[in-house]
Amino acid sequence: MLAQLGVLAFAFQSAGHIEVIPKAAPKAAAPVVRVDSSLLLIPVHVTTSGGASVTGLKKEDFELFEDGVRQTITHFSQDDAPVSAGVLLDVSGSMRNKMAKASEAATGFFKFANPEDEFFLLEFNARPRVSVPFTRDWSGIASEIAAAKPSGMIAMLDAIHLAIAQMKHAIHARKALVVISDGGDNFSRRNLRELKGTLLEAGVQVYSLGVFDRDYSVKHTPEERNGPSLLDEVALDTGGRTFPVSLDALPQIARELRNQYVLGYSPAAMTTDGKYHRVNLKVATPDSEDRLRTYYRQWYYAPGQ
Repeated sequence: MLAQLGVLAFAFQSAGHIEVIPKAAPKAAAPVVRVDSSLLLIPVHVTTSGGASVTGLKKEDFELFEDGVRQTITHFSQDDAPVSAGVLLDVSGSMRNKMAKASEAATGFFKFANPEDEFFLLEFNARPRVSVPFTRDWSGIASEIAAAKPSGMIAMLDAIHLAIAQMKHAIHARKALVVISDGGDNFSRRNLRELKGTLLEAGVQVYSLGVFDRDYSVKHTPEERNGPSLLDEVALDTGGRTFPVSLDALPQIARELRNQYVLGYSPAAMTTDGKYHRVNLKVATPDSEDRLRTYYRQWYYAPGQ
């Protein structure tokens, strides 16, 4: 998509986050973005209240605000671009009886992949590690997942930090992480507040497949009980979502990664002020009897000069 626009990326772009782009900066120019030469792109996924993807919307159906000020949408498209995705697999002790579901979910997710998509696998317990670097051949990742042997503590937040660093090697503009876990965390060095800051600056969209144990006769740790809410908080902040592991969730995540609108506007304020800016998006469709839901990155960070 960026190549078609003929622009040079200044910040980062991924599904569900915002990118600052100077339209026509000379090759040798200093990295300065001026007010009248920037374009911000916002990928957004729209669903019905029941979760079905909504296609066919027009630019006039959207209203966009930055820091409470309405913006003029100058770019509008419905994008279906390849994805660079990291699969984060929880191999801690709490997953010991859940690995069959986790393996099935991962393999099912790959089956909905685009041939141009690329993936890496990051496994984590007390220590996160990249098991398989970026590749388009997901069969090796599926084999690695099937052979996983869960043990030890869980450092999910540290794993997401490491996955964001791995995204520096991605070849596609659209980037996402898919976390397969019960959501517990009892060993991370970093906290949730630090992770949120990193996610805001990196612009990587997070989806999670929650492998939750519904057998309440089994005694669960506090980390396991808090798992669903932790996964939700991480995903929603990036414009992603949490799905309980099921075969129905896999094509839905794949659709959300592809059936997205891309809205662009030129900000009224300087875009290199080193501050966070709030973005609010509204969808108004007079003919729709269903209240539509939008998923997008609600903040962006404008790097300082």
